[in-house]
Amino acid sequence: MRARLRALVREASKFGTVGGAAFAVDLIIFNLLRSNGSEPLSAKTISTIIATTLAFLGNRFWTWRDGAHTNLARQYTTFFVLNAIGLGIALSCLAISHYGLGHFWPALRSQAADNIAGQFVGTAIGTIFRFWSYRKFVFRTNVEQSPGVTSSSPTLP
Repeated sequence: MRARLRALVREASKFGTVGGAAFAVDLIIFNLLRSNGSEPLSAKTISTIIATTLAFLGNRFWTWRDGAHTNLARQYTTFFVLNAIGLGIALSCLAISHYGLGHFWPALRSQAADNIAGQFVGTAIGTIFRFWSYRKFVFRTNVEQSPGVTSSSPTLP
């Protein structure tokens, strides 16, 4: 049990490191685009697509490098679809703050408020979803089992 917990902590730490780098890229690009007049939802979409590609490479080749890597195109597509859901979570938080609540409180239409809603709140909620979904659907390990039986989650060393 301790070995499994240590492996999960190690896995989550790698995921967090890759995610931290992707978050920094996302934050920088989002703020550059917003500073140059981009609309908040467009800026967040562009910054997330770039950060997603970075996160895929880091997670595939470092966090879950021992996982099943038989089809790069399928794996990236699944990763990207799951990130689109994570992006939807972040965009929802941003839209609720900027366009919904910002209608009543103009301070919530500021770049600082956009960062808090989209970058911090939305990313935090989306990260929980991403960690679970990457382990379950994208970076599964191959497990030798009885014929016809497949595992949908990775095994820990």
